[in-house]
Amino acid sequence: MTGSQSFDVLVIGSGASGLAAAVSAESAGARVGLATKGSIQACNSAKAQGGIQASFGDDDSPEQHAADVFKSSHDSADMRLVEVLTGDARSAIHWLEELGVEFTRDSADGGPSGRRGGYRLARCGGASAKRLLQVGDRTGHAITKGLRDAFEAGSGTLFANSPLTALEQRTNGWRATCGEHELDAATVVLAAGGRCFKVAQERGELSTNHPNATGEVTRIALEVGAEARDLDELQYHPNGGAWPETMQGYSIPETTRAYGAVLLNADGEEFTDSLGPRDVVSQAIFDEVAKGKGVETEDGRPAVYLDTTRISQADAEVSLPYMLRRYRGAGIDPLQEKIFTYPVLHYQNGGLTIDTDSQTTIEGLYACGEIAGGTHGRNRMMGNSLLECCVFGRRAGKAAAEKASA
Repeated sequence: MTGSQSFDVLVIGSGASGLAAAVSAESAGARVGLATKGSIQACNSAKAQGGIQASFGDDDSPEQHAADVFKSSHDSADMRLVEVLTGDARSAIHWLEELGVEFTRDSADGGPSGRRGGYRLARCGGASAKRLLQVGDRTGHAITKGLRDAFEAGSGTLFANSPLTALEQRTNGWRATCGEHELDAATVVLAAGGRCFKVAQERGELSTNHPNATGEVTRIALEVGAEARDLDELQYHPNGGAWPETMQGYSIPETTRAYGAVLLNADGEEFTDSLGPRDVVSQAIFDEVAKGKGVETEDGRPAVYLDTTRISQADAEVSLPYMLRRYRGAGIDPLQEKIFTYPVLHYQNGGLTIDTDSQTTIEGLYACGEIAGGTHGRNRMMGNSLLECCVFGRRAGKAAAEKASA
């Protein structure tokens, strides 16, 4: 064990929320340490493809976005958090652009950052307007790269390959054991994600998650007395890749459906609103298969069809290039033939209870991203996870820095 090192703010996790918190905390004047289980690049956020929501459309508003979130949550989300999420969305997008993230625009002359109408917006499941911004279909990769570059350009200290194994509250802050390091900090931000990879393994199911998503940081927080909500509610991504084998567990971007793809049963019939909320669409697929109207992959897995042949070549080339490369590399052209899909375990909807500054129920301990609960209630809309990471990561970092200096 190495000797202890001290920081104003210690961030646990290097996904979008952890990086946002670290960058925000340093901007507020804090000395920042960032500890992560693996490498700084290893996270679920970088795998997120579909996009990030923000109400830039002329027919949209933060209030309308909030209403969609609350409806999709089946009235279970914390409206205080929802209003922060949607109210800070545009600011978060502009912040990311300042860090070098270039969102896809409708044309090359889309105008300066923030110009209304310049972004290429898609409608996602459960949304009443087009508000999904994208960087092709590698949005999470682009956002985490921008945040990571900002962190690495600063003075924060990285502790890679240093998983959190113990957390102890002390008189003037916290002591965390991260790998071989003893780290002291006035405040701590937990941004270590969820547990869906581990749960999928236990259930013998497929998951979209990075292997590091095993949930032990949530357990550690509960052991020190933090409260949680909705921890029983895990979300299935309705469009997991089911075949070929190399695509199993791949999260087919839900923007496929935004650009015209529809779900079909074995008889070629549409059986659900393909742009419905995630839990509704996932359940409809489960039910259709249970009724004997599903199809079967070559290795005997259940599935239905996603008719991606209805997507235009132009839309696919701009907004789905990575998906096309993945499938074509596996010998299938999604614009020429339907693909097999089935829900896969994807996201921990619930988590540690937080306030609007991302503080947990324990003073000086903050949480943001998938490890935190309440913003989505018991069902999350697509495109709101990356937004939550940036909005609440920024708030957590700023609040943790201010608390540390008080």
